[in-house]
Amino acid sequence: MNDMPKESFHIKAAVQNLVRNLPITIAFMAAASVVSTLFFHFSNNVTNISIIFILAIILIARATRCYGAGILASLYSVFWVNFAYTYPFMSLNFTLSGYPLTFAGMAFISSFSSSICIMLTKQSAQLQEKDRMLMNAEKETMRANLLRAMSHDLRTPLTTIIGSSATYLEQENTMTAVEKHNLVQHIEEDAQWLLTMVENLLTVTRIQADRGTTSVTKTEEPLEEVISEAVQRFRKRFPEVRVHILIPDAFIMVPMDAILIEQVINNLMENAMFHSGNQGDIDLIAETKEDYLTVTIKDYGKGIEPKILSTLFDGGGVYTNQSGDGHKGMGIGLTLCKTIINAHGGTISASNHENGAMFTFTLPDWREY
Repeated sequence: MNDMPKESFHIKAAVQNLVRNLPITIAFMAAASVVSTLFFHFSNNVTNISIIFILAIILIARATRCYGAGILASLYSVFWVNFAYTYPFMSLNFTLSGYPLTFAGMAFISSFSSSICIMLTKQSAQLQEKDRMLMNAEKETMRANLLRAMSHDLRTPLTTIIGSSATYLEQENTMTAVEKHNLVQHIEEDAQWLLTMVENLLTVTRIQADRGTTSVTKTEEPLEEVISEAVQRFRKRFPEVRVHILIPDAFIMVPMDAILIEQVINNLMENAMFHSGNQGDIDLIAETKEDYLTVTIKDYGKGIEPKILSTLFDGGGVYTNQSGDGHKGMGIGLTLCKTIINAHGGTISASNHENGAMFTFTLPDWREY
């Protein structure tokens, strides 16, 4: 008794699916009939006409996910070929020599082809669903890594700010003016670092809030202007760091969200300064390839530990900075960079060169004017 409603539901769903796909089936069968009629008047070859209907059945199976539509098209093809294109014309006759076997073979081939196409279509749909689930799982993994990186990167400067402010309050009367200045300066640096982290988090939210997808609105922007804005913003905070820029002489336009790409460049230059170990020169190199643009930020320091290179952009690259400046971990900034570049359809990678570390990202579809 409990199974009856389920069977009725499946039957009803199958009928609705067949009715929904009938227009497609009728359209393909009508087209096959017209082509076969024209072909018949010119060649009078029933075998080729059968192939036309088999092709139409395969196209129906490809365009629908309904076994009923394929079977219905197969039956129509067998009977219509017999009725319209075999002697005696305009009548059904399966008794002529060789015809029963021919039409039985045609019915089998048509039905089998239809079933195979529908099965492949369903398998394709299942694979797409599996890919979607894997993508969602990857997003969840990245979100978890981002939260882990966030807890690490935010806790360190907060702890430093609390400790420095407590020290100032406790020893205000005994500290010299220079000591007070240094303490307040450290508090200001950590507050700036916290502000950068919050901006990064807000940017991630902005990107992923667009209907749950990782995408951005791109407009063509001049490469030189975007790089110039990013470097000027970096130099305002770190005027003592020398940045050497090498970009193409041509006027390059790249589809991008300029503000987000500037943030990527800033994050990479800040990482180069904080984690190189020497706060020395930074090279910013832009090069044009056949169908994409590459931007490389290169420092001349201690490089990156090889064991964390593979997880650097998913929050797994968090490690302690031994310089003691309170800036620990590269998780949030690099995870954000990966999110932004992926949303632009590009790639980002990290590696070591003989004198330090280098980060390279790509942007597609550049144009030269």
